[in-house]
Amino acid sequence: MSAPRSLPWPLVALFTAGYLAPYLLPTTVGRLDTGLPLSVTQAGAIGSALLLSSAAAGFLLASRVERIGARTLARLGLTLAFLGYGGAALTGVVPAVVAGTLIGGFGSGTVTAVAASGIAGQQDPHRVTTFGLLGVSALAGALYLTIPHLGPGHGQPLAAIALTALAAWPLTGRLSGRTAAVRTHVESRRLPHLRAGLLLAAAMPCWSLAQNSLWGVSGRIGLDQAHLTEVTVGAVFAVALGAGLLGVVGAGALGPRLGRAVPIGVGTALIAGCIALSASATDLASFAGGEIAWNVFYPVVLSYVIGLAASLDPRGRWAVFVGSAASLGTAAGPLAGSMLAAWAGFPVMGEVLAVGLLAVAVPMTVVALRAGRQTVSVVEIQLDTPVVPAQPAYDTAYPNSYASTSAM
Repeated sequence: MSAPRSLPWPLVALFTAGYLAPYLLPTTVGRLDTGLPLSVTQAGAIGSALLLSSAAAGFLLASRVERIGARTLARLGLTLAFLGYGGAALTGVVPAVVAGTLIGGFGSGTVTAVAASGIAGQQDPHRVTTFGLLGVSALAGALYLTIPHLGPGHGQPLAAIALTALAAWPLTGRLSGRTAAVRTHVESRRLPHLRAGLLLAAAMPCWSLAQNSLWGVSGRIGLDQAHLTEVTVGAVFAVALGAGLLGVVGAGALGPRLGRAVPIGVGTALIAGCIALSASATDLASFAGGEIAWNVFYPVVLSYVIGLAASLDPRGRWAVFVGSAASLGTAAGPLAGSMLAAWAGFPVMGEVLAVGLLAVAVPMTVVALRAGRQTVSVVEIQLDTPVVPAQPAYDTAYPNSYASTSAM
């Protein structure tokens, strides 16, 4: 029996709930230092701690979802997110806010791990991921337009994340329970393309840190340097997130026509220019131009980087390592951006980040070029690799569940 054509909506909902906190990071960090007795650097540190807690959950649980059970982990993650973010939203005591964001961040990471594991087992993971990105981008855009009208304070964005986790809870009933983890003898084999993989994994924290250093302080740039209102900044972010969807669609349409080296190398250089423009913005035009253009190019380059990591090992191990390395840069981004801005100002921060991006673009492009020359051998390895059935992402007792899965 062929798999149903309907989308696995529980996974889309978990993807949205798990990724909403990073998407709302600018307004969350911006409201922490205005609604609480915190400096810009301290607020950025809390944002970094949230993301680091989320990344820690991903490292810890990535290989344990099937053994523990997707339904159990999803409910645990949603509970932690609701209680953590909700508790932080309801208190003005700084230690309690920090504790709540850490608990909520771990919950977000747990939910994301379940979503990623389930999506990887779908027959068309790219389709499910696209709908997940559409969901979180649309929700985040709507919140950027809505939150400024709900009054001041740090609680509104945190409460929105908590309520999203609560809304996703009813859909967890369609997730699978505990299953035995599938293991094969091939897992013990050495990683192929060791130098290229290590080089890419070493570059990714820097690449990701530069992106999230800007994203983490973008709200402060718009408010303090470009002298915009919170409503206007929220509108810019909403449009930028919509433009990011165009970037995702564009990357899918472009496909492999240009290879990977050109999109990664040239795209990273364009991102560097966008970061410098946004960080030096003093009015609406320059701020909106930098933020919107950056949100267009970022997902395009990211999609090719993910494909490059996957091409280095057909079993996906380099993809996992590179993604984990990127999450470290994501976690450190808000603190790094806040510290750079406090030390030298936003324009210098943008210049430093741009130069760093141009530097890491070189090894990433080199890896992409070498991987392109090895395409034939990679395809041969893939054809010789035995197919290991993945565990079902859904409980097969449900007629609309996905019972047939394949590796990403």
